[in-house]
Amino acid sequence: MNCRVVVEAAVPVYDVETPDEAVRIAISKTGELLNPDLNYVEINMGERSCPHCGEELEPAFIAADESLVALELEMTVFNVEREEHASRIARKEIGQRLENIPLTVLEVEVVEDEEEADDTEDIEVESESTRDRDEDDEVLPEFEDLIE
Repeated sequence: MNCRVVVEAAVPVYDVETPDEAVRIAISKTGELLNPDLNYVEINMGERSCPHCGEELEPAFIAADESLVALELEMTVFNVEREEHASRIARKEIGQRLENIPLTVLEVEVVEDEEEADDTEDIEVESESTRDRDEDDEVLPEFEDLIE
């Protein structure tokens, strides 16, 4: 089974004045830390909201020209047995490159593999053709060898 895992990271950024600047620097900094080894990890702005009123907040919190930026890092983990296994692998792979940056798994979603989908379609086609033969039991004995 393959899983898409989304991990939230709290990236510190220094000497910034605006939330936009903080987000740009955080994405750049994170990209540098992940590449080239993990160039398949997507980096997006995180979504934050007020815990009391639910109002949407900027992904960056700025105080004294320093910022903490919420980023979402998304990757696909292949050949896992359970969703929990996929989340541990994603946290380990990303965490090894982003030292001292807190990570939290936000979402794990099972992704259907294209080969599995093709195999399933082949099985369905085979079963339909065998059903058709079962319904037509009036095959002459000398032609049974050809059908099998």
